[in-house]
Amino acid sequence: MSLASCLQTTFEEGVLLSVEVQAGAHHNQIGEVNAWRSRLNVAVRAQAQKGMANTAVLECLSTSLNLPRSSLSIVSGHTSKKKTVKFENISEKTLLETLREAVETP
Repeated sequence: MSLASCLQTTFEEGVLLSVEVQAGAHHNQIGEVNAWRSRLNVAVRAQAQKGMANTAVLECLSTSLNLPRSSLSIVSGHTSKKKTVKFENISEKTLLETLREAVETP
């Protein structure tokens, strides 16, 4: 399944990314696409308590994609491992290229 299946453009000049979070992992890292759910796997060291994993997901994506943390927000799934992250001020094409580089780079 391709990364493009995880993305959706919004009307408010943003892009939505469907992710599936693995909290309590050994490393913070972007994984592969879950073909069954069309979600990008994101592993974070933080536990799923008191919003710590949510913060870690945004930090992981921001750092891995070299994007400002202020341009990312979780718009759904705050208490679930299935989340939707909104990226502001970036085109779907640019985000897709950036994600591909991050996923391919070990």
